[in-house]
Amino acid sequence: MSQHAIVRGEVNFRAGDGMMMPIPDGPVEIEMADDSVTLSWLEGRDAGSTAITRDEFERYCREGRIRLEPT
Repeated sequence: MSQHAIVRGEVNFRAGDGMMMPIPDGPVEIEMADDSVTLSWLEGRDAGSTAITRDEFERYCREGRIRLEPT
């Protein structure tokens, strides 16, 4: 089941083995797994998606950078 959230502030992901890339401020869709969280978003007409660890996700939530929307 997916959940909706808002990104506000610096939230980054690593593109493959490359550099850190930002997730743009705005709405994201979240899919939770046991060890990771997948975030999906739109930037203009381009769709983006990445998986981050649960630890990273929880830290971003604690810091207010990812704000879960009420269900």
